[in-house]
Amino acid sequence: MELSPKELKETVIRPTLGYLGKTSAAAENLLTAIALLQQQQPRGSTAGQLYPVDPGLHQKVWNQYLAFEPDIASRIRGLASQREFLNNPHSELRTNLSYATAIAWAVFLAFPQVRHCSLPEQAALNAD
Repeated sequence: MELSPKELKETVIRPTLGYLGKTSAAAENLLTAIALLQQQQPRGSTAGQLYPVDPGLHQKVWNQYLAFEPDIASRIRGLASQREFLNNPHSELRTNLSYATAIAWAVFLAFPQVRHCSLPEQAALNAD
């Protein structure tokens, strides 16, 4: 199932950010642009995922950031499926759009240097 950028923003990104207590058009646009860029990457360890978060980065954000932010960690964990997360937590990045969005946002919070990377203008323009 493919979602248009508008559908992605309105049905996945905005509700997920709202659940996390972050209501921001800038955050919505950032995550939409990242998802659009990811769609243009046909190969690699994150191909077929909404965001470019591989298992190593997924583990890193849990170990180095969410482990020290129990409120947001609890909210994000609440988005994951109960059984599958315990069996194969990385599969949630591919199958659970809300969880993947929350993790992508947590990566942005955890690693501020990401804020300084520039997105191609076309991706930013297509985010609306």
